[in-house]
Amino acid sequence: MPGTLLLDSEGLSKLYLKDRTVLALAQAASEEGIRVATTAMTTLEADYERIHSARIRWVLSRIDVHDVTKSVTDQAATLLRDHHLSGHKYAIDAVLAAIARSAPRPVTVFTSDIEDISLLCGPAIEVIKA
Repeated sequence: MPGTLLLDSEGLSKLYLKDRTVLALAQAASEEGIRVATTAMTTLEADYERIHSARIRWVLSRIDVHDVTKSVTDQAATLLRDHHLSGHKYAIDAVLAAIARSAPRPVTVFTSDIEDISLLCGPAIEVIKA
């Protein structure tokens, strides 16, 4: 597999809203065979109040939505402990980082929170600003 583009809530929200930059990024990734993905937790965090439910279903049907399993939460908890971060504030970021660390490489995370995601993902994961 040629890799993974993982979207945080800001990236997913922009995809729901048909943001041209994010649409182009996701389209280019798909054309290159790169998996566009997010986490089930991120789908809850993304801004969906202004988006028609059919649009949300359509977008989510075209990307990989990773389940948040006990194994993933264990990995996320380890990341939080290793970096002395609170689960209350950083839980969803830690889940995204745990998925990124196990996704097919190379992995790029498209996020609005570069500092925290970079810290949690480590140097092997490319992090770009949403």
